[in-house]
Amino acid sequence: MLTWTEPVQYPVSPELAQAVGGHPLVAQTLARRGLGEPAAALGFLDPAFYQPCSALELPDMDVALDRLLYAIQREETICVWGDFDVDGQTATTLLVSALRQVGGRVVYHIPVRASESHGISLQVLHRLIAQESPSLILTCDTGVSAHQAVAYANQCRVEVVITDHHELPAELPPALAVVNPRRLLRPGLPGHPLETLPGVGVAYKLVEALYERLARAEDLEQFLDLVALGIVADVAGLTGDTRYLLQRGLKVLQRAERLGLQIMMGLADLKPARCSEEHIGYLLGPRLNALGRLGDANSVVELLTTQDQERARQLAVELEGLNARRQLLTSQVYHSALALLEQDPGLLDYAALVLAHPAWPAGVIGIVASRLVERFRKPVVLVAAPPGEVGRASARSVDGLDITAAIASQAPLLEGFGGHSMAAGFAIQPEKIPEFRQGIARYVDGLGERPPATLIINDYLPLHELSLDLAAELERLAPYGAGNPPLVLASRAVRLQSYAPFGRNQEHLSVTVEDGLGRSQRLLWWQAGDELLKSETLEKLSAPDYIFDLAYTLRTSTYRGQRDLQVEWVDYRPSQPGIAAQLRPRIQVVDYRQQEHPMPVLSRLLSTEENLQVWAEGEALQKLSQAGLPGAGKFCARHELSPGRGLVIWTAPPSRGVMQEALERVSPQQVWLFSIDPHLDQPEAFITRLAGLVKFALQRQTGRVELERLAAAMAHRQGAVRKGLEWLEARGDIEINGEENNQVKLSAGDRRIQPELELVAQELDLLLEETAAFRAYFDRAEPEFMLS
Repeated sequence: MLTWTEPVQYPVSPELAQAVGGHPLVAQTLARRGLGEPAAALGFLDPAFYQPCSALELPDMDVALDRLLYAIQREETICVWGDFDVDGQTATTLLVSALRQVGGRVVYHIPVRASESHGISLQVLHRLIAQESPSLILTCDTGVSAHQAVAYANQCRVEVVITDHHELPAELPPALAVVNPRRLLRPGLPGHPLETLPGVGVAYKLVEALYERLARAEDLEQFLDLVALGIVADVAGLTGDTRYLLQRGLKVLQRAERLGLQIMMGLADLKPARCSEEHIGYLLGPRLNALGRLGDANSVVELLTTQDQERARQLAVELEGLNARRQLLTSQVYHSALALLEQDPGLLDYAALVLAHPAWPAGVIGIVASRLVERFRKPVVLVAAPPGEVGRASARSVDGLDITAAIASQAPLLEGFGGHSMAAGFAIQPEKIPEFRQGIARYVDGLGERPPATLIINDYLPLHELSLDLAAELERLAPYGAGNPPLVLASRAVRLQSYAPFGRNQEHLSVTVEDGLGRSQRLLWWQAGDELLKSETLEKLSAPDYIFDLAYTLRTSTYRGQRDLQVEWVDYRPSQPGIAAQLRPRIQVVDYRQQEHPMPVLSRLLSTEENLQVWAEGEALQKLSQAGLPGAGKFCARHELSPGRGLVIWTAPPSRGVMQEALERVSPQQVWLFSIDPHLDQPEAFITRLAGLVKFALQRQTGRVELERLAAAMAHRQGAVRKGLEWLEARGDIEINGEENNQVKLSAGDRRIQPELELVAQELDLLLEETAAFRAYFDRAEPEFMLS
């Protein structure tokens, strides 16, 4: 368990609230993260409002640009030298593609991990210069520490331009240009918007400068899907231009115009229109990384550039096989590491965990080191040490401890090292590992006791407020990652209702918790099965009288084409003494959903029951109000509901979240279920009605529409209605002029169709399909389960 940091309410100005709109948590989070000015907040949420930096702000960019232009004009051979991780793969592909499109003669090389490791191998460089005769070597995601290789190239009269983003050495190599965003940083001065660019980001800025010089800036967008892949896979800080490029890149990735990525997504069962940074991190990135870890990553350039369907599929299928092997090897190494600790528990007493094994494949030990850091919350070093060979190590760290500095303290024991504050690698003779273990532990101990790991809680919410609509609102803050973590929310006083392991190796848990009012919520607890199923933690959590506070994150997810709320377990702590579970009020349910003639049934019900609220939406509400039904029933849209004894659900709700909000507003003792279809889940019907309501708002309401009222009139979720307005804007029918207090200001459009219309239409179709799926579920599900 972590130490929880309670929510801090930051002042939100009326200007910020007006500019941002939507759920108050969005504006509150922006203010908390230093984006309290409306202009900065809008630039964060929407790349259309962000002003990116010029590529020429990067040191040596002008020199690199001039040399590149000279090489293209003189038809010199340019060798692009990359790296085998996803950042290096995408940077190499980007440079090769971009240079060839403007007439460059380009060859390329990505090191083979098994024989070369990171950086520029002198042996391979010698062979490449002899075979290809390049006049210029252009590195990407590597080279900033390649002093010997650059010196050798200079001796061979081959000039070198370095583009990299890794830590700067004490002295730069003797290259013609070193383009590295870390050169922008100055002690005591604010950071620079370009400072967190990964290797592919630096490569893109070089191409940006080149294409702008050649008056081809309109061709740059085609490369942004590669930039998005590299940014996420390299865990780059999502601030400034890096976030901006990722936001734009995700839009390009969602169009899936690159054949190789189309096929990869198909094999991964990923719909392109739903592709997010999470899918890059957990589906696409690992597949590309598997090639670099276990094979030869040079083929990735062909995969990401070929127009040959058969060849692209062949390469993508090979990736699938390598990824399956990576998963197997990772599991084997992880369990092998745990077995070593069972044999020698004293290894956990060291301030840094250092483990070695002769049979471990070097390509996956970094992944396993990260998992062990999460489990033991201390720096981890794993060494693949085959007999008779130099051991190759991967290290991962915890926040606040620079692992590269810790490794550097043991430099006399090493054959070489490199990395950054959170991850590093090095080579070591196997017999020196025990001495290294003791030395790095002394170094970490010498830093003093680190403060306990903390978890920032952004807000407390009751379980019934968790909904797909809320998750969609919070995802306006996405893409998430380093520098922009997802919001961690918490609910007080819950108990564990059930759990079940799942996953290929039963390594994850599906957990259901229940609050004092009987509201239940399913969560996913990743990587919990291995540890918890063998411990007393689950037994403690499962005790009927154990009440705890639960921290979690919310996301929207898509599984088999259906969009749903995904709640992910983060942490828990015992609830404070005195917080007791309350008894859940039982709701009596009368089910009329399968009645062929529901109107007479409703008429009889209104004649016999007093003070009923009939919840209806869309045109159904208007028809009921004009039907002359008997009794004193009140016909209501969702925003008109109020506390009462009885509730009739007439129209099938658009989502569980909307239904739960209605139940919370009324808190009924008895519910009568009908399931009238509003017939607004098909795109044509949806757009026709929405356009009519918008036209009325423009003529009669000065263009102002309240989202909740509009959603009720449409019988849909607010997210679907907002997407529908975006579709009308993309078609040129309207212009959206901002949102304040859940009110959207609209004006007439210019009738010009925008290029994003097709993508917005796809997103709208998916939202409508989700709503139709829930209505179908509502029509047949067991009432007790559905209303729980």
